[in-house]
Amino acid sequence: MKSSAVRKVLGLLLTLFSLSMIPPVLVSLWYRDGAVLPFLSAFGLILGTGLLILLPVIRRKNELRLRDGFLVVVLFWTVLGVSGSLPFMLAESPRLSVTDAIFESISGLTTTGATVIIGIDELPRSILYYRQQLQWLGGMGIIVLAVAVLPMLGIGGMQLYRAETPGPIKDSKLTPRITETAKALWYIYLGLTIACVVAYRIAGMPLFDAVGHAFSTVAIGGFSTHDASIGFFDNTAIEMVAVVFMLLSGVNFALHFMAWNRRLPTAYLHDSEFRFYIFLMGASTVVVTLALYYTGTYGLWSEAFTQGLFQVVSIGSTTGFTTAEFYAWPPFLQILLLFASFVGGCAGSTGGGIKVIRFLLLIKQGLREIARLIHPSAQMPVRMGSKTVNHRVVDAVWGFFSLYVASFTVMYLALAATGIDLVTAFSAVAACINNLGPGLADVGANYANLHDPAKWILCFAMLLGRLEIFTLLVLLSPAFWRR
Repeated sequence: MKSSAVRKVLGLLLTLFSLSMIPPVLVSLWYRDGAVLPFLSAFGLILGTGLLILLPVIRRKNELRLRDGFLVVVLFWTVLGVSGSLPFMLAESPRLSVTDAIFESISGLTTTGATVIIGIDELPRSILYYRQQLQWLGGMGIIVLAVAVLPMLGIGGMQLYRAETPGPIKDSKLTPRITETAKALWYIYLGLTIACVVAYRIAGMPLFDAVGHAFSTVAIGGFSTHDASIGFFDNTAIEMVAVVFMLLSGVNFALHFMAWNRRLPTAYLHDSEFRFYIFLMGASTVVVTLALYYTGTYGLWSEAFTQGLFQVVSIGSTTGFTTAEFYAWPPFLQILLLFASFVGGCAGSTGGGIKVIRFLLLIKQGLREIARLIHPSAQMPVRMGSKTVNHRVVDAVWGFFSLYVASFTVMYLALAATGIDLVTAFSAVAACINNLGPGLADVGANYANLHDPAKWILCFAMLLGRLEIFTLLVLLSPAFWRR
């Protein structure tokens, strides 16, 4: 373990993160909401800490290894969660405890969207903007942005990219150089964000809300500038804009890059994961629409369809926007929607959950084992499209799934042991490990009523989901620390 290389990267990234306090300061000055001081104080504290870590090792030339990359990613997201909570702690509105402030910060950065704040409509504009910005920065991972500048310091970025980028197939790069890969990802991300802002404005959303909701839509985050979320606007056009961009943001960004770079829109149709992703969303929408109409939840087909479509895409992509209190819908629909979040978005997207490609590989592997019972001697490789999937990838998916189930079970039991009812505990862990946000029962609207031990457990769940299990749990392995 090369501590100087880890300190160098961590110090640099903290220094860069301090700059994220400047836009909220400008928003505060523009709207004169009196919340400048908390952001200036946070800027000074984070910048000072980053420089204290960085300056003693800035001239050292140590290459960052893969093992160091895992440590940097976990340390950075943990430290960043604490650092990002400073404005919430220092602001007069909302008055959050240390636990609540860190919970809100980690929820934003991991794009979970679970909130402990009640009365969002009454918050200062700068705080509202900051919450949305946290999700936007966390959406693609600040580390992916930072690897674009690491080569200038003599530190390779591929180790960080492999540790940070989600999905079972991590070594395929969009461009020959990791710096260019990071830039390509951010150009796509920025382009989608700008397009989303414009679309929201055309649909009738005010500029401030359009920017804030575009940040959380493209990040698949779910934070809103209003307590009623997207439902505040009561505008079908706005809801459909959100549906389109939630769907797009749940797609593998490498697929977006290929389609754009080669000017080949049909690339989407040739991708097995994309086709399965759209199929799941479509099938779930049909089931939910029928159930909403025939249970009398909505009396009109059009209303049942728009509400069903929005909630399926929002929860299925793990965004977490709401237009209705879905946790008050018939129990069958509540569970169906919650289970949809377990699948989540595509690999390489800003979505959470197990990921569509893993879910698809698990199904294919299960079907292969059934076929092997009938034909024991047959050679039956698992295929994705026309390509055979390497057995090590299949093994990794099974390993991920087993660790996911084990982690979920342990946190569910821990939450239940604190005295929380089983439905609330189950849905809270599911919503946090899948980076979804809204749950059922007592966490349907917000997480304000949970006690502190439960919130710390859920903070761990959010980090575990954001870093896709392996990246965080690898640090708990004794083998990781052996020389």
